[in-house]
Amino acid sequence: MTISNAHEDSVKDASALALAALGWVLTDEARAQRLLDLTGLTPDGLRGAIGERSTHRAILDFLCQHEPDLLGAADALEIPPEQLVAAGRELRR
Repeated sequence: MTISNAHEDSVKDASALALAALGWVLTDEARAQRLLDLTGLTPDGLRGAIGERSTHRAILDFLCQHEPDLLGAADALEIPPEQLVAAGRELRR
């Protein structure tokens, strides 16, 4: 029997949300380039770090720092913007 760790599960959920948001970010070339510029990642660096918690946090921080992107991602993912903000906080814990 495995005992579920609620914090671990919420981090997995937050990471999944960050990856879904990344999918939205990458649908626009200018927005994708801004993500790379602001995070200092290269396309290869992003691919190599896609599974890292710090990368997921950087994606959500990127969205939270620019309200139009935050609202656009939330709309595309059909979730409230606050859920993206909360996911970013969860990844900082």
